[in-house]
Amino acid sequence: MTGYLYETHLHTVEASKCGKVHGEDYIPYLIDKGYSGMIVTDHFLNGNTCIPLDLPWEEKIDIYCSGYERALAAATGTDFLVMFGVEFNFGRDEYLLYGIDREWLLAHEDIMHMTRRELYETIHEAGGLMIQAHPFRERDYLSDIKLSPHYCDGIEVYNAANKPNMNALAYEYALSLGKPMTAGSDLHFFHDNDKGAMCFSTRLEGISDYVARVRNHEGVPVIVRPDGSYVPVAESREMTVSIASPMHPVLYPEG
Repeated sequence: MTGYLYETHLHTVEASKCGKVHGEDYIPYLIDKGYSGMIVTDHFLNGNTCIPLDLPWEEKIDIYCSGYERALAAATGTDFLVMFGVEFNFGRDEYLLYGIDREWLLAHEDIMHMTRRELYETIHEAGGLMIQAHPFRERDYLSDIKLSPHYCDGIEVYNAANKPNMNALAYEYALSLGKPMTAGSDLHFFHDNDKGAMCFSTRLEGISDYVARVRNHEGVPVIVRPDGSYVPVAESREMTVSIASPMHPVLYPEG
């Protein structure tokens, strides 16, 4: 298959405590890997943030958006598309929010106190998209897996930072729900391992275009190999057929 690759899950050192790369430095790196664009999705203030929480809301949002804005400025004059997103944390279940921006965040300080349902409805009111990230992720610091099938628009079925069975469980889950599937690298630093991307037959025009296409089940989740080649996630048996049940208990929180 041929098409245009877009990184959908990426963290910068400006806002994510776990980020190791400045926003602008991702541009040449991803261009070299064959990507046509990226969505910056730093951890929000209720996640693994490096932003001091005692600052006024406006100052926190200024810092939060700085990784994206540095990348956007660096891409000026190129055809590499830089878009804005958010990774939002609840009880360690996390969601990728697309279709909102700095102005929306400035006007919605109340999102820090919203339930999953309230956030889902508020994001929809803005015309945005809410994707559950790495739903079957297992880590030493996690004690359970929380799934919210009623309060997300789609599922990240391939996360390059996860082991194959975790991705396969996510793929099977999305298939059972009939929801859109996405893929991303969950990039925090430069590496030469497999990555993830969404592949489209034509270039994206912006984040609203991405939201509309994913909502319409357009775009193909792909695995990007170190040599720049890529294959649809659906063609990888180890990423789509689970070989074991989750090790952590699976919970379905209300709201």
